[in-house]
Amino acid sequence: MGAGIVEVFARGGVDVVAVEITPAALERGRATLTRSTDRAVTRGRLTAADRDALLGRVTFAVGLAALGEVDLVIEAVPEQLGLKRRLFGELDRICKPGAILATNTSSLSVTEIAVATERPSQVIGMHFFNPAPVMKLVEVIRTVTTSTEVVEAVEALCGRLGKVDVTITDRAGFIANALLFGYLNQAVAMFESRYVGREDIDAAMKLGCGLPMGPLALLDLIGLDTAYEILETMYRRGGRDRRHAPVPLLRQMVTAGLLGRKSGQGFYRYAGPGSSTVVPDDQTPSAIPVDGARPVARVGVIGSDAAIAGLGEVFAGAGYDVVVLPWEPEKSAGPGGREKSVGTGGLEKSAGTGGSEKSAGLEGLADVDLVVAAVDGGDLETVRALFAELDEVCRPGALLATTTGTLPVIDIAMATRRPADVLGLHFAGPAGPAGLSAEVRPVVEIVETIRSSTEAVATARAVCAALGGTGVVCRDRAGFVVNALLFPYLNDAVRMLEASYSTVDDIDHAMKLGCGYPAGPFEMLDLVGLDIALAVQRSLYRELREPSLAPAPLLEKLVTAGFLGRGTGRGFREPTAQPFSGRSGG
Repeated sequence: MGAGIVEVFARGGVDVVAVEITPAALERGRATLTRSTDRAVTRGRLTAADRDALLGRVTFAVGLAALGEVDLVIEAVPEQLGLKRRLFGELDRICKPGAILATNTSSLSVTEIAVATERPSQVIGMHFFNPAPVMKLVEVIRTVTTSTEVVEAVEALCGRLGKVDVTITDRAGFIANALLFGYLNQAVAMFESRYVGREDIDAAMKLGCGLPMGPLALLDLIGLDTAYEILETMYRRGGRDRRHAPVPLLRQMVTAGLLGRKSGQGFYRYAGPGSSTVVPDDQTPSAIPVDGARPVARVGVIGSDAAIAGLGEVFAGAGYDVVVLPWEPEKSAGPGGREKSVGTGGLEKSAGTGGSEKSAGLEGLADVDLVVAAVDGGDLETVRALFAELDEVCRPGALLATTTGTLPVIDIAMATRRPADVLGLHFAGPAGPAGLSAEVRPVVEIVETIRSSTEAVATARAVCAALGGTGVVCRDRAGFVVNALLFPYLNDAVRMLEASYSTVDDIDHAMKLGCGYPAGPFEMLDLVGLDIALAVQRSLYRELREPSLAPAPLLEKLVTAGFLGRGTGRGFREPTAQPFSGRSGG
């Protein structure tokens, strides 16, 4: 991080004094800077002449005495409050009276660091994100003592460096880490409980949410010791929120020296310390196909028109014969009234390797090998009634799958006489089944209940592979993987807005520019729909009863007011793209 910050300033035309505490540490920092700039030249992002000019603006020195005449100091030492306070006391003594002292802390109290000096009005937080030369965001943290002139000077400097600054007050985790590390910690808890494997967790969040890295791979990059210190600090300073209480496995791995890439092993094993190349270990999934999959040639897709259009196209594009069956739950007449529960019209066969038919009744599903029920907004009893009917109609051995993202799959399975052949196939991601097309190969959460057979799971894996997608196997728990990790993070963002800590735009900027997310939390909420987000969050809270998972009151109020996102023209942003303030009367 220190070398990255040096590079940022030198790239921006600023003369930099790069200081370390020993000659060996200084040489490591110099080597890191040299590798980074050489790599930029190789990739065409920097000319050789610009690299040489950049390096010429850097003076390397051992010891704090070299900082006596600088205008600004930024420290990037380990996340230990005692260490930083001692350092700032020394800097206060050494640096000239007008110098600004900045900390790159990602979680510690800037105020507690500032009061270790005789110039607290000139102490500020400048939190860069790794890798600093690439990530555009800088969180500027002002304390109650930081002068306005210092804040304005640092904001102007960020603009000169080509960075986007978000200015906030001093609180645990600031914006990005307060939202990011609760999510990362929860991912570790999933892995620790063996709810889902490490590759499946990472694949689910990369492919289901478009994130640049999965949570466990990201923790390895950050360093598990660093992550543990950040979580510990946020837990102590942030009201002892259990989402920030480090999962025991994290502490055990740190104690064992499994720190991630820096040590050569963390959640994954690497080619060596500092390497980014993952090598197989005893947890790496076998590439050998799982035996026991049943043959699937004909697929039935039933549900609302919006959901089944995309699903039918995906299955037909993969070569399956497909029966598409529109179904509206409010028209269902229950058992014995099947003809009223589905759309009308004759059978329609599409051209191509795979076929698609439109059936007039559930009887059209009698000879399929797999039924995928995508029932939008169906309550549990309605879905159970549908599966009871499917159980009567479908042939023995046919799999029955639900795409639900909120209902317990076991409750649906037990409405049939074949619970071993019932599982979830949740096409994960904000768009859900309605957003699928033949060109989109989704991540599919294969949800196995305690009654699902190994044959059923193997068959689902084979189907996902045939679709060209990634199958992620998890157990039957509220939210599965993607929703269970995504929506609490979104809920945390709403709570942050509700507390008036920051704005919609700044929170979105922080997650997009600081963490590389494709969309900020409020952009995502408006896209998904606030009513859907509320339903998912309620299901998580109802099952887990964790206070931190209770839906944010602001989210409930917006849904009650009919502000549901893009579909209604207003959510956290109005049609003019003006963000909702989050305050009463806003």
